[in-house]
Amino acid sequence: MMHLSHVYRWSSRGKPASAMKTPRTAAIAGIVFSSLFTISMLLVWISIPADPIGPATNVMNHIKTISFSLDLLPFAGIAFLWFIAVVRDRLGELEDRFFATVFLGSGLLFIAMLFNAAAVAGGLIGILGKGSENLIQSGTYALSRAEIQQTMNIYAMKMAGVFMISTSTISLQIQCFPRWITFLGYVLALILLLSIGTIQWIPLAFPLWVLLISLYILAENLGQSEVAA
Repeated sequence: MMHLSHVYRWSSRGKPASAMKTPRTAAIAGIVFSSLFTISMLLVWISIPADPIGPATNVMNHIKTISFSLDLLPFAGIAFLWFIAVVRDRLGELEDRFFATVFLGSGLLFIAMLFNAAAVAGGLIGILGKGSENLIQSGTYALSRAEIQQTMNIYAMKMAGVFMISTSTISLQIQCFPRWITFLGYVLALILLLSIGTIQWIPLAFPLWVLLISLYILAENLGQSEVAA
């Protein structure tokens, strides 16, 4: 009886049999994050001049486009939280506590900095839309632009690089992803950490890597569903 009770309560993965199962389509969250984040970044790069201390004329001419790109970021952050949950569920009980802490911490810090940069940018755009000349003349505009650029392109993307390294290290230990995806994560993370601020398009390496992992997980889950059927 005790043996049957033990089998009933615990699944083959070591989790309670009554625990909620992760939806197989949850990997779509990574695809959603990658798409929204990439679109938002491209719209910002097209609409805003690279020089943070440059004139605000170009920014004021593209306020609607910039506002739309900022509206996408909260949904991208929510999707990224789901992506973190999907990866943690895939790691299961085999995840290393040390690297799992770095993995989760870097992911949450990335989202926090993403939201902070978006909030500052949204406030700046809102004031510029009202035609406030004092904002530009006082230097507040240039300071806010520099803060947004530092937060997003330096600190947030550094955390993204750490997230990629920790995820790749855990994957290398328990082999939850193909080795080529793991080593690609190391390469892209190093490029992201060393080249950020010098190459404008390099931040796109992060959402593209997330997209690759999400597509792999989704394809594997769909394959398992067909085999089970």
